[in-house]
Amino acid sequence: MHRVEPQALARFVEVRNLSKRFSSHGRFAFEDVSFCVPKRGFTALIGPSGCGKSTLLHIMAGLSAPTAGEVQLHGEPVRAPRSELMFVFQQYTKSIFPWKTVLDNVMLALKYHSSASRGELEALCMKQLESVGLARYAHYHPYQLSGGMQQRVAIARALVRRPNVLLMDEPFSALDAMMRAELQDLLLGLWRELGLTILFVTHDLDEALYLAERVMVLSASPGRLADSVDVPLAYPRHQVQTRSEPRYLELRGRLYRRMVEQVTAARAQAA
Repeated sequence: MHRVEPQALARFVEVRNLSKRFSSHGRFAFEDVSFCVPKRGFTALIGPSGCGKSTLLHIMAGLSAPTAGEVQLHGEPVRAPRSELMFVFQQYTKSIFPWKTVLDNVMLALKYHSSASRGELEALCMKQLESVGLARYAHYHPYQLSGGMQQRVAIARALVRRPNVLLMDEPFSALDAMMRAELQDLLLGLWRELGLTILFVTHDLDEALYLAERVMVLSASPGRLADSVDVPLAYPRHQVQTRSEPRYLELRGRLYRRMVEQVTAARAQAA
């Protein structure tokens, strides 16, 4: 039986000396960024606007090419989209199709990648919709759903492909506070139940600390890895109790100071 070394699990997704320069103005979005995401780990990436978080995530998904460096998934370079690695976009209204039902939107993830019958695909997709609390809305259209429910459709569509890795680009940023909290807890449940590896990009420091096992901070543009902290808070987490723990507040203060330092330094450099 093949034995997987712990070091390989720790480097399940690896970003190696990654840089992205935009040809239109010659400036780097981010430069020489390296980090690893462990298998079944939940890692959050935060940083000020314009530091290249979304661009970095697109490259990791194989949706864009880097200027230098590479991304590896279990030791193999990622140069194009792969089924093991799925992306959940920030703007759910642009990632699901308004003329298709909820069920048909989810089925799109499998329709051209499976030889199974429509009945078999529907059964699989209905099970996934059930996991995100949308089974009763399978035959609704997106315009009949709230924003949070539409993002659940996008999550279900990503998960029905049974990915190893979920890349999420500020998926809850457009939602109200209560819906955001509800989806945060849903995501944590799915992560633990399915054994997912998640890299979660957010502007929200509290969201990052509540969800993740580790939080990484990118500096202001050009983005570089400025800090990385482990979050020693037990799961399951609670929206009120967890955010009141002394260790949570301590980490929040540290990361907030780090982000302020980065923004202040960037402004001074630009002046």
